[in-house]
Amino acid sequence: MQVQQEAAPGQVRGPTQVAQQGLGQRVPGEASQLGARHAIAPFVALSVPGTAATTLPGSCHELSTALVTGANKGIGWHIARQLAEAGLTVLVGSRDPGRGAEAAARIGGDPARPLVLDVTDGAGIAAAAAGVERLDILVNNAGVMVDGATAPEASVESFRRTYETNVFGALAVTNAFLPALRRSAHPRIVNISSGTGSLGWSAGEEFPSAGGAAYRSSKAALNALTIFYARALPEFRVNALAPGLRRTDLAPRAASAAAGDPAEAAAAAVRLATLPDDGPTGGFYSWDGTPAAW
Repeated sequence: MQVQQEAAPGQVRGPTQVAQQGLGQRVPGEASQLGARHAIAPFVALSVPGTAATTLPGSCHELSTALVTGANKGIGWHIARQLAEAGLTVLVGSRDPGRGAEAAARIGGDPARPLVLDVTDGAGIAAAAAGVERLDILVNNAGVMVDGATAPEASVESFRRTYETNVFGALAVTNAFLPALRRSAHPRIVNISSGTGSLGWSAGEEFPSAGGAAYRSSKAALNALTIFYARALPEFRVNALAPGLRRTDLAPRAASAAAGDPAEAAAAAVRLATLPDDGPTGGFYSWDGTPAAW
């Protein structure tokens, strides 16, 4: 499945739990030196169902085109919808043509356009990129959780399948669309990660479970890629997001009562995607705008 949200294989936390436990607060020395050591402005002003459309900050009014991978459902669909409501043309990435077309139609209007994109298919990625002249925003949202096994229980194959989408897929898509992103005056990349991929939180009490080793380590690797892209592309704004546990189909626990609204996580991604030119880069942020522990 190509959807993404933060699901804890062991101990999980929803938006309310994060606020109560303060898990989104910065731990001294753990925030990125690239991403300024302060919280981003709260995300509550961004679009959620039943509210006004997103307002883009400052120079970001010049943004016109965005691509969201894995956007046929879940958090990805809500990101695509909110970007379209903000006035951008949104390429709704989906490996299944029919589901992609249906997702774009549900957003409605000309701004949402389906794009067949399987992040594990190199030839397909190249073909999709060849048809995009300029791109302002790339949201690497597509992700899978193959199983919840611990490292001793896991198979090498489950790790390969997980990394193929969550790490290599993000790398392949980003590199393929870099020429189009470089034609933008305000290029932005947002990687949808997970708080369960935080090494600091996994080594502490926030996520003491050893389950979901493939998924969680893949998100730690995606966080590392976020830093490396930010270093290599200083003219870009490149950040990662821990969206919190959301009601999606990534894992069974995501269907629990504790899971939050995916639109709320999407609003956080939109905020990172529309940062002003002097906004942070190379950061890892929780859905509420506070720096997450690496």
